[in-house]
Amino acid sequence: MTGRREYARGDLIDFLTAVAGGGASGRVYLVGETSQLLEGWCRRVNRLALAVEPDFSADALRRAVHAVSDLRDIAVVWESPGDVIPLPDDYEARSRDTGLSFDHGVFAVSHFDPYSVALRAVARGDEPDYRLVLGYLRHGWIEPDRMDALLEDVLPRFTNETISQDPAEFRRKYKGLMQMWRAEADGQAIGT
Repeated sequence: MTGRREYARGDLIDFLTAVAGGGASGRVYLVGETSQLLEGWCRRVNRLALAVEPDFSADALRRAVHAVSDLRDIAVVWESPGDVIPLPDDYEARSRDTGLSFDHGVFAVSHFDPYSVALRAVARGDEPDYRLVLGYLRHGWIEPDRMDALLEDVLPRFTNETISQDPAEFRRKYKGLMQMWRAEADGQAIGT
């Protein structure tokens, strides 16, 4: 990678099409802002965040993605929420279809479970992460009650190996985010 660029939705689709055209097999997951870029919720990102399942084909798929990203000078980061937080039960079932299809049926693209991505964002807890989660809430990809239940599932599994903060700090960040969401939702309800 030579410099800092921004990528639009068309760049993302062209990139994924090139990966598929190169004979890649497996499933790539779009993560965070990359999902939001594909959905049209944001106009540009400065990197493509992707994840793959840790199975026998992951290394070959990563190599295929890197080959295309190097050729096209596209910044790609591997950002699985499972590298940072314990993933909630059934996270695979909550991945979302992108609607993209390729001539090569062995390559697929999905959105990573938005709840897992949101929990990861809360753990990091900076302003862009909160905006990401608020986008998921605005577009109905996550619902507060379901998020609360999943939080209760994963919070007891937090350890120093999975997250570098104690559960009380995580709860404080989560509570602040949900207060922001309620204030935004209340503002929309009264037309402000």
